Amino acid sequence: MSTVYAYPTLVGRIEVAVRGASIDGKPLQLSLISRRDQVVALHQIERDDWTEGVLDLEVTLPMDELADGPWSGVTCVAVLSEGATNTRRVTRLTRRRDDTHWRGEVRVRRSHHVERAVLDVSVVGGHGGVDGRVLGTTDTPWVVDLLARTPARQRDPEVLEEDFRDGPQEWLRPFMDVPWLIDTTGDLPTILLNTSFEGLPELLSGARGPLEKATAGLVAAQIAGDAWATMFHSALSDLEFDEDGTPHFPGGWRESVLRAMLPEVLPGLPPAEALAEAHGRRGDGRGWAEIQSRIQVAAGRRGQVPKNLTAAVRAVTRAKEAQR
Repeated sequence: MSTVYAYPTLVGRIEVAVRGASIDGKPLQLSLISRRDQVVALHQIERDDWTEGVLDLEVTLPMDELADGPWSGVTCVAVLSEGATNTRRVTRLTRRRDDTHWRGEVRVRRSHHVERAVLDVSVVGGHGGVDGRVLGTTDTPWVVDLLARTPARQRDPEVLEEDFRDGPQEWLRPFMDVPWLIDTTGDLPTILLNTSFEGLPELLSGARGPLEKATAGLVAAQIAGDAWATMFHSALSDLEFDEDGTPHFPGGWRESVLRAMLPEVLPGLPPAEALAEAHGRRGDGRGWAEIQSRIQVAAGRRGQVPKNLTAAVRAVTRAKEAQR
């Protein structure tokens, strides 16, 4: 299900940088803009009632390719969207004479967003007598987080301890023999640790000695791997679609998980194509078993299962040798 265009598109990279930001005219601290993770934490402590944020955008395009290419009327636009509010705002960027960058201000209205907005950049131009063709987009969009105080691409799941057997959450009682559960129904995924599972809380919080620590690390890695796999499946089940059925990233933590894992699950494909391919295989079953295996491997790696399993095996080996 790779996207095929009936006209030539850009091969070179489209690089986007947020050079600065402000809220209601007051400059935002540069520490709240992460160029590495491409995230803006558009939230200030003790200031939740802001009205409008402004992002100072700078975009670098493959100018030699554009100059030699068969396109006409090329322009560059920034697209700010959020699936939770069905908001989409397009801002045209400009380039001065002899300037190699496209620049512009993207305005973020607080009343139009609730959690995380996605900032994409597209290059648009004409070809074959047809205007408005999309010639290229950013490989990885920026994330504008309206809730976070630090700019992080992936927010960690919340970890809660619950008594599955005798606790107040009745819905957990059928799972009293399960050591942990991953809950993806909320705004953030939650890892629920079963305190009634014998020895689990003590192992994770009070491990002593090399063997116990290695075992605790292996259990924690397994929990993390399960969380990644569950979050990926949950996110893939909650996509947004165009009228023609084209899937789009769902926003929030689900988008972060998909963008983090898709390059490992379907390597070599651009994010949008990988998303469409994963959705298509899940829907028609074609090659889905292979994809599930890749998801398991990618989740295990992100949870550092191989590393912690190796450490546990070595700890057991040393303990046996010490007993001889």
